[in-house]
Amino acid sequence: MMPLLAVLFAAQAVAAPFPAPDCSAVPGWTQQGPQRTYDSETLFDYMDGNSEGYFAYGFTLMRGVTCVSAAGDQLVIDVSEMADADRAWGFFVTNRDQRSPVERIGSAGQVLPRRATFAKGRHYAEIAASPDKDHRAALRAFVDALEASVPGEGRVPDAVAWFPEEGQVPDSIRLVPESVLGLRMLKSGFMAQYAVGRAFVVPEGTAELATAALATLRARFAGAEPVSGLGEEAFSAQDPYLGRVVVFRKGAHVAGVANVAAGADPSALAKALLGRLP
Repeated sequence: MMPLLAVLFAAQAVAAPFPAPDCSAVPGWTQQGPQRTYDSETLFDYMDGNSEGYFAYGFTLMRGVTCVSAAGDQLVIDVSEMADADRAWGFFVTNRDQRSPVERIGSAGQVLPRRATFAKGRHYAEIAASPDKDHRAALRAFVDALEASVPGEGRVPDAVAWFPEEGQVPDSIRLVPESVLGLRMLKSGFMAQYAVGRAFVVPEGTAELATAALATLRARFAGAEPVSGLGEEAFSAQDPYLGRVVVFRKGAHVAGVANVAAGADPSALAKALLGRLP
């Protein structure tokens, strides 16, 4: 039997927050001011009210520090813990610079002239540099140090592999943290853009929950008609906002294609999506 003191230390280790960024991890930089820590009660003030996006992705804690160099450059470094690894990756994808390439830093990342971001495990790291010039060398050095110290695996969500590559708009897969397709009954899921329309997958946890979600969704569309040969149950409908939709269930997943382009047939994409789901 484990001694009581050892049990207490183990519990503290599990509950301990992830390490704060360290300015001394890169030579020539020192810490300016105290370390920062924010939770769901205090983040609003730090973000000047722009905290809603963090909360949508399950924000729990932020730890940060400001680093300065002898030349007067400044880096504001913040690392946030999200609900899970999928949401950390999803938060990065939502906030990335869509004009710039994504690198495999952690699960995904970018190093730009004045900003660097990446996701790893449940964590999202961001670095803002000033003054206005190219800081990529310093940002790269701190990203390398942070990636090594931030806990968690650097892997993309399993859902990324569910979407067929053929016809997919590059870098269009994203996590929608709430109201997929703008529908409240589809609480959270993944989407990708194709020439034929938008493909989506909503993991519901169990087949029973997915069955109930599909039934609620079917009732939402007037004139929904059953579709045979697609998953365990399926329907198609026409909607004023979502256009033509085809929705099916496979196990614990509700999936389909929405906003089908005029004259397009979504059946091939729907079947390919079905074949990739677990």
